[in-house]
Amino acid sequence: MKTLRRYIGTGMKELLGPSRAAHEDAYAHLAAIVDSSFDAIISKDLDSVILSWNRAAEQLFEWSAEEAVGQSIRILIPDHLMAEETHIIERIRGGERVDTFETARRRKGGTLVPVSLTVSPIKNARGEIIGASKIARDITATKESERRIRLLLMEVNHRVKNQFAVILSMVRETLKRSGSPQDFERAIRERIMALSRSHDLLVESDWAGTSLFSLIQEHLKPFGHEDRIVLNGPLLTLQPLAAQYLGIAFHELGTNSAKYGALSSGSGNITVNWHVDRDHEDNQHFTIEWEETSVAAPHILESGRSGFGGIILERVTPEALSGSSILERRPGYAHWSLTAPFANSIVPSVA
Repeated sequence: MKTLRRYIGTGMKELLGPSRAAHEDAYAHLAAIVDSSFDAIISKDLDSVILSWNRAAEQLFEWSAEEAVGQSIRILIPDHLMAEETHIIERIRGGERVDTFETARRRKGGTLVPVSLTVSPIKNARGEIIGASKIARDITATKESERRIRLLLMEVNHRVKNQFAVILSMVRETLKRSGSPQDFERAIRERIMALSRSHDLLVESDWAGTSLFSLIQEHLKPFGHEDRIVLNGPLLTLQPLAAQYLGIAFHELGTNSAKYGALSSGSGNITVNWHVDRDHEDNQHFTIEWEETSVAAPHILESGRSGFGGIILERVTPEALSGSSILERRPGYAHWSLTAPFANSIVPSVA
């Protein structure tokens, strides 16, 4: 408040006129309001000389009131924005109010801070324009939020495009292998629903990854017979890309098992093992194995080597993870293994 009172006693004489003493209490009240504001409130004359400077201005711009009052407001303006002040003063002289706009100002230490500014004319008792008041609000947090939203939108756009590519591939390959429109509709619906199950798990973790154990359980749950499925391996968190492609692979394995393998009859078992190891060059690798036995079923994977499931297991999933896979099948037995670089599949901090 002392800075505004000093302003009242000097530069404000023109504004207050001869009745200053009678109204000092009212202006002291106004000074207290200004000084307690969370926004920086600054006044200046028409030569851009600072006349008052509240506490929020001290905090925002790092200059004390004693240092700032009497200096040109241009100490706050970056060199490349100096033309703003000339434009503002011209409008203020013309009696215009400068509506809120976003810009940048310079702190005492030289760093720039994004602010929103509103500038209004100050008139004296005779209605003459003698200066301007400026309200500056720090919008650093707002700008950071906008930056994060832009990054998020870019990431969402990237993910959506990836999903379009996956879905188009599913549509194309499913259409090639469908005997009727009904078969196509059923198969493509099931595969897109499988993809959505992986997405649901990733959304729950803010897209940070998902537990391998949870992923397998989620994709095999629709087929039932949980008592004949055994999962063995350490606690691992899959990266989002790995979760999506492994989810598709487990859906295909589960679907074929329910049609032709262990889950299609009252006998048969599935074991899924995974582990992390190192090669001779000390590089970490992630390996997962699906082993299925069924006494009753004569086939394990549909359509032989050219089936959509085979393409997913032998080409699509391993290529997505920069790894390799082996698919072995014979009547009553199926084995699929995938090995990929650890960094391409697993979230390191959780492994």
